[in-house]
This record gives sequence, C-alpha cells and structure tokens, in this order.
Amino acid sequence: MLEILAITLPIFLLIGAGFTAARTGLLSRDNMQGVGTFVMYLALPSLIIRALTEHPLAEVFNPTYLLAYGLGSLATFLLGLALSMGLRGKRLDAGAIHALGMSASNSGFIGYPVALMAIGPPAAIFMALNMVVETLFIIPTALILAEASRQNGNGVGQVARQTLARLTRNPVLIGLLIGMLLALTGLRLPGPVARAVGMLADAAGPAALFTIGGMLHGLKVRGMAMDVGQVVLGKLLLHPLVVLGAFLLLPDPDPMLIAGAMLFACAPMISVYPLFGKQYGQGDTSAAGLMVSTLASFVTISLVIWLLTQFGLLPV
Repeated sequence: MLEILAITLPIFLLIGAGFTAARTGLLSRDNMQGVGTFVMYLALPSLIIRALTEHPLAEVFNPTYLLAYGLGSLATFLLGLALSMGLRGKRLDAGAIHALGMSASNSGFIGYPVALMAIGPPAAIFMALNMVVETLFIIPTALILAEASRQNGNGVGQVARQTLARLTRNPVLIGLLIGMLLALTGLRLPGPVARAVGMLADAAGPAALFTIGGMLHGLKVRGMAMDVGQVVLGKLLLHPLVVLGAFLLLPDPDPMLIAGAMLFACAPMISVYPLFGKQYGQGDTSAAGLMVSTLASFVTISLVIWLLTQFGLLPV
C-alpha cells in the first residue's frame, strides 16, 4: 500500500499545487488556460511522438494483446456512448466525451508506474501498446464524433469534410500522424529536435495535472453527480471488467498479458481528459471526473493487484 501511495501521492500534490495557485490568485484562469494550451499543442503531441518511436514497432507489436485490449476498450466506449445518449438523452458531443473518459486509461502517468512496480520491465511494452490503442482508436473516435456533433443540419458529405478539416488542425492527431510516420519508416528525428521533443513530452504530465488542479478551483459539482458517477464507475469498474472479458475469450490467454491489461485498465482516465472535455462544453464534468477517479483509483488499483496475486497472475 505504501508503494502504491508513493506512486499516486505526487499526482495529488501536482493537482493540489494547481488548485492552490488558482485559489491564491497566483495564476489567473487565463494563465491556466495558457498552460492548458501548451499541453494540448506542444507537450501532448510530443509525448505521443515519443511513445510511438521509442521502441521499434516489431519489438512492441503484439497482435493478440492489441486485439483483446482494443476490443475491450472499444466495447467500453460504445457502452458509455449508448448509456449517455440512449438512456440519459445526452448530445453526441457530450456522450463522446463521457465515453472517452470511461475507456481511455492514464497509461503513461499512473498505469505505467503501477505496472512497473508489479510486473517489472514488460510494463514499458504494455504502455506502448495501450497508447497505440488510445491514440489510434479511442481518442480519434471520440474527437470525430464530438466534431461531427457540431455539424448538425448539413449533409453527410459536408459533415465529413468539415469534420476532417477541423481534425487536420487537431494537435493530438497531428502528433499521432507524425509518430506513426516515423515509426513505420524507421526515420529518426535529428538529435536536437529529438531532445526538444523529449523535454516537451516530460512536461506533459506535470503541466496537465497542474492545469487540472487550477480547473478544479471554483468547480461546482452540483447537478453533475450523474455524469461524474457514470464516467468514474465506467472507468474504474466497467473498463477493467470488459477488458478482462475480452482476454478470457482468447484461447489459452497468457497470464502476463491479462495481468498487464488489468493493471492499465484499472487506472483512471487520461490526465488531459479535462482539456478535451473543455473543448466540447464538458470541462467541469471531466475535471471533476478525473479528480474523483484518481482519488478512488488508489482503492481500485490496490484491489486489482491483490486479486491478481490471489489468482496467481502476479507474484506474491
């Protein structure tokens, strides 16, 4: 428990630092938005580029893991979308953001440290595979649906063209395309550029968490309990269970793959989730959802590690 606390406590401290800076007036809301813009347009794309190019694709490519984890995450996304729109009557953009929070894990800043502690060096491979699923499928799907929701009243062709035009300016997808191009071609960034990208990538987590803390200042949770509850329960309970079900459907699933997938799936949502939510009118809900899920994940991660050891999937 103390080791898990040592991993999660710095996350809370960074969020608390951002909250304190906003509460004391050290940084204004405009200042916080500037930090958020830095994360979205520079730090996060750099993190994606580094994640996709740090290891050769042949080294990290595991089609079995990608299929099971990808299907589990996609199924969770679709269930979240159906719950938001079908049962709760939300708009497509809100539903897409809620579904994103339920199905995209914080693989880099919480999942990886926890998995590294539990299973050792293979955690880096699982992180790279998870980020492929999240950046290639889950995040683009959510953004495409959210963008399409803004194009009501136009023909299908015009909606597609306008959505694609907006997405071509999305920094996350630009970073994804650059990273995939470099990974597929084997090209390397020049040394100074690679170091600059690495420095920006290292700043993504702390800056995002600091910004989240600032966004929480003055947050009114009244009236958001249903939305926050759906996202938090969906991420911490539904996503791991659906991913586990996807792996159990495989013939003779590798216990190491199951353990790695569960450790990442039980992590809270991606740290930049509130920054995505803010773009589509869900900033307060997504910030509150991230905060609650991050706090609650200390319990759920501990429980999952205990269960994995009880079933012999992790060494005692």
